[in-house]
Amino acid sequence: MSGNTMRRGIAGVLAAGVLGGLAATTIALPTASADADCTVSGLSNAIGTVGAQTGQWFASHPDANKAVTNAGGQGDAEGAIRNYFIAHPSEWAELQRIAQPLRTLRQQCGSDVAPADIARLYDAMAS
Repeated sequence: MSGNTMRRGIAGVLAAGVLGGLAATTIALPTASADADCTVSGLSNAIGTVGAQTGQWFASHPDANKAVTNAGGQGDAEGAIRNYFIAHPSEWAELQRIAQPLRTLRQQCGSDVAPADIARLYDAMAS
């Protein structure tokens, strides 16, 4: 089996698992608020909006952009990011305001589906 074939197979398994988990979570949300879009589509749209605004925010805050980008190469990336935003609380508050639609959707839907689940789906689709 070639490396490409193996990667496609693994990506397929991951995509199927993520889709299955997302479908199960969506099916398990019958008590969600009537005005919340408690579907994979709704979550994806919210992630897209928040993601675009976050990207614009980082583009206009080069120090934060550099700190978070460089944190990926450090042993304790989460700690490095936390330390940056502890030192810059107003920037953290701005990012929290940008992310509010995701928090609201998760609260209204009572969903355990997280942006990381959608990210794994996108990663599998890109393979």
